[in-house]
Amino acid sequence: MATPGGREPFAPHGEGLAVTVRLTPRGGRDAIDGVDQLADGRAVVKIRVRAVPENGAANAALIRLLAEKLDLPASAIRLESGATARIKVLRVTGDAAALAARIAAILRIAGSA
Repeated sequence: MATPGGREPFAPHGEGLAVTVRLTPRGGRDAIDGVDQLADGRAVVKIRVRAVPENGAANAALIRLLAEKLDLPASAIRLESGATARIKVLRVTGDAAALAARIAAILRIAGSA
């Protein structure tokens, strides 16, 4: 799913996909809310989790949610950068084309909800 600027929030990287996320901890529910574009033009997947941003709880909840939605083990997803920031880059191990198709489908569903 492209953002208004035409960029994707994910790209092939190494042995999988890099996914840029804007995480909202204490978001009331665990959900993927679609795609947004930052002021600098970067596209991000908007994700919210119920967990608080303490001791890595929100990051762990983010990884669990994304793993569940992608039907992958949590061990296939790791936090590359942004451990204490709202904007994070996750690395998802697997076939990049298949992962991109799955994420695009999830974002289409989230965008129509």
